[in-house]
Amino acid sequence: MTTRATVIGVGHYLPDRIVENHEFADGLDGVIDGTIKLDTSDDWIRSRSGIERRHFAAAGQTTSDLAVKACEAALADAGLVADDIDAIVLATSTADLTFPSAATMVQDKLGMTQGFAFDVQAVCAGFVYALTNANALIVSGQAKRVLVIGAETFSRIMDWTDRGTCVLFGDGAGALVLEAQEGSGTNADRGILASDLNSDGRYRDILYVDGGTSTGQTGFLRMEGREVFRHAVEKLASTANTSLAKAEMTAEQIDWVVPHQANIRIIAGTAKKLGLPMDRVVTTVQDHGNTSAASIPLALSVGKARGQIKPGDVVVTEAIGGGLAWGSVLLRW
Repeated sequence: MTTRATVIGVGHYLPDRIVENHEFADGLDGVIDGTIKLDTSDDWIRSRSGIERRHFAAAGQTTSDLAVKACEAALADAGLVADDIDAIVLATSTADLTFPSAATMVQDKLGMTQGFAFDVQAVCAGFVYALTNANALIVSGQAKRVLVIGAETFSRIMDWTDRGTCVLFGDGAGALVLEAQEGSGTNADRGILASDLNSDGRYRDILYVDGGTSTGQTGFLRMEGREVFRHAVEKLASTANTSLAKAEMTAEQIDWVVPHQANIRIIAGTAKKLGLPMDRVVTTVQDHGNTSAASIPLALSVGKARGQIKPGDVVVTEAIGGGLAWGSVLLRW
């Protein structure tokens, strides 16, 4: 018998404020002092990204607040309470504070009085990294049940004068409950079947935040979009194929690709490289924008709620983000 980390619950949360594309051109009140108007349009944003709208956190609403809402939904879906959980792994680049971890804040807000919690920071690839770490905790016997979260408030690190980046990102959170279950050791098992993680620090300057302890300031997100795009499709298809090979499976066996929701052109390009039609890809980028580490768990939760992802389905998730960091997880739902 083989221990598998199996999804038994999923949930998500989006802040109340919805920002439509036209608001960036009309005047984005309440984001910063005064009104920002960008030289952009709904057509310009849609044609380059596929994004139509996104959600922004309210004043005073933190990343851990969003994460807690997603966790509560995931726990309810699993029929569990907080103290049934042994560990929390939270992927984020926008933690409430430099330290302690946002995960420990979630632990407290959930009323979880035992176990342990920590953050993972791999930007948009963060949830894939968190899921892989949670899988290792379960397979090694360190934990029986793990809450795996992706949560971000990227609206807090936007340069609202940079139309090339600030229109792309949104806020939100998604969470999965993983539980140790026994499988046969074959790729017919439910649960995580394979994963693949990668990074290459030579490309750190094409996607980063220009703040931190080196500057003494929070900083803003900076991105060379064309360079990121150039790396994304090839690396995402490659990592997905690596996970498939580890599980001795092929792309034809995939029921759903649930990619990082950054750009519809990247999503479509990756599906094409995998030889899969877009009707086997879960897409939420049009409604959420790029929510970084939150985008995959958000899409998993929405995909289940839509009736797309069903028990027994083979799902591959893949993401790339600053670092560069990228990776994939193959699982049977």
